[in-house]
Amino acid sequence: MNRLLRGEAAKLFATRLPLWSLLTAALCGGGLTGLLALIGPENATPPLPGLDTAEGVGIVVGMSGLLLFVPALIGTIAVTGEYRHRTIGTTFLAVPRRGRVLAAKLVVFGALGIAYGLVSSLFAGLAVVAGAAVQGVELGVSLASLAALLARLAFAAAVYMVLGVAIGALARNQLLAVGVVLGYFYFLEHVLMIVPGVNVIHPFLPGGATAALTDFTFLGDAIAEQLPMAAASTTSPLVGGLVLLGYAAVAAWLAVAIPLRRDLR
Repeated sequence: MNRLLRGEAAKLFATRLPLWSLLTAALCGGGLTGLLALIGPENATPPLPGLDTAEGVGIVVGMSGLLLFVPALIGTIAVTGEYRHRTIGTTFLAVPRRGRVLAAKLVVFGALGIAYGLVSSLFAGLAVVAGAAVQGVELGVSLASLAALLARLAFAAAVYMVLGVAIGALARNQLLAVGVVLGYFYFLEHVLMIVPGVNVIHPFLPGGATAALTDFTFLGDAIAEQLPMAAASTTSPLVGGLVLLGYAAVAAWLAVAIPLRRDLR
């Protein structure tokens, strides 16, 4: 297994994917968060709590969570690219035990997901601190609380990367896999959030679990304000993290088990 891990890591670092992934992480983490922090959430429409409040810091930092589909897409495209260009066939010929190959990919891309999450969270943290300094206000949370929130966002990014790899390994077709990722995170979860009766399961869906983990309920609250319905409930950050971890574990198991029984096309 160690040789497989080294091989997958060597394949990954032979491309520019790690570099582009980390640059994207810096942009996703610092971009939207930095823009809102510099403008000032109290100047948004409608006005949001300022950075001198815990709620305001949570909303501004949590905005980077809206871009968690990006690490999922990176993982999805990386794996489906191997099927698209048939390079994965060479790997399977060298190592016929496909399950171990896919397990090694999940581990390596999980590590890339951790790096992505740490870089994204670092830039989101720097952006919110810089925004508070520019506005001349004191952050509404301690640095320890801010670091804990950023660590939870980094964990979520790593999980989303693993989910993306698993979806890519299961779908194999790049367009289909990308459509599944974007369609689910951009459309289906939001629809489920507003369907009466069905929205009770939202806390246990990936998006609901992410909202609980990161304490970011801004989107659900905004939808509830526009509709005659109560805001979707959330669980505790710990339960949210465990639910996300459960999704990653199940998706990884399926990604390893199912390709063993399919022909390589």
